[in-house]
Amino acid sequence: MAIPEGLDRIDLIGISAHGHHGVFDEEKKNGQTFVVDVSLGLDLGPAAREHDLTRTVHYGVLAQQIHDAIVSDPVDLIETVALRMVDLCLAEEPVRWVSVTVHKPEAPIAVTFHDVAVTIERSRQ
Repeated sequence: MAIPEGLDRIDLIGISAHGHHGVFDEEKKNGQTFVVDVSLGLDLGPAAREHDLTRTVHYGVLAQQIHDAIVSDPVDLIETVALRMVDLCLAEEPVRWVSVTVHKPEAPIAVTFHDVAVTIERSRQ
């Protein structure tokens, strides 16, 4: 799914933190690095024209919320982590579309790999 036509975009790329998500006991005990990319679709025109932060998303605050979602409340699936972050983003009034990718580069996989990632995209109805 691509960003809907007529929307502008804010991207937060590479938010990284140590979390304890995973289905294996070792993942929950020791944790690992998770990296998150977020894209927000919204109309940036009102904020830009009026120089008004309240008409956009404060990406510094959102980045902290994403970080906090990584480090807190361990769950089994990174799909759950991604959906948690989608809900955070859609709670921001101007956001009409969001894409969240959660990377798990240290996933316990028996073969050589570079990254495992889950992406969830949603639009406000």
